[in-house]
Amino acid sequence: MTIIGAVMKKVLIPLTNHETLGDTEQANGTYAPELTHVLNELKNAGIDYDIASIKGGKAPLYGTDIEGDDVNNAILADESFQNRINNTLPVGEVNIDNYDAVFYPGGFGLLSDLAENVEFAQLSAKHYENGGIIAAVCHGPAALLPITLSNDEPLLAKVSITGFTREEEIDFGTLEHIPFLLEEALARKAGRYSKVQPWGSLVIEDKNVITGQNPASAHGVGEALVKKLA
Repeated sequence: MTIIGAVMKKVLIPLTNHETLGDTEQANGTYAPELTHVLNELKNAGIDYDIASIKGGKAPLYGTDIEGDDVNNAILADESFQNRINNTLPVGEVNIDNYDAVFYPGGFGLLSDLAENVEFAQLSAKHYENGGIIAAVCHGPAALLPITLSNDEPLLAKVSITGFTREEEIDFGTLEHIPFLLEEALARKAGRYSKVQPWGSLVIEDKNVITGQNPASAHGVGEALVKKLA
């Protein structure tokens, strides 16, 4: 419930513009449930959000036809959500001072753009150093890799995190098609990388960084984010 007169909290959600799995022709982008389950938590808590991307415009989604996922289906059918996902803010128009948190959902698409994008990395670095929250789930932590703080130290250098695992890539049949293995990249750069058995839920909070291992962790990331923003 939002208190009358209170300033509504707001989350920036950068999404990938990359429409395929790596260099294949397989449709991809952002994995919808990792976005919608977090948005559901934000919505229930009265927290607003903007969706952005490097180029702006319509952001590609997959996982939009999952049977039995009522949360995913409800958010996808929401007119306000559809307007935002089809008209994302280009990174050049983002004023990071307007947000209380930054959330990166997963999907394989961002391995091909946000994982090395300097513009969003600089915005996230400024946000974090000003006391803001950074959250990500599944492949979303790939967007944390290029974030460098003002002391030239990577954001991840002294932070405990998680992200999509090698075993999960194997189970999903994507190991040969992804631009790089996220688990290895995170393990090399982070202060500590942790994981549980494939497809089990794991959410790690360290300082103002929240990460989740896989799609099953999206709900938990949303809960942790809302709690931090309270």
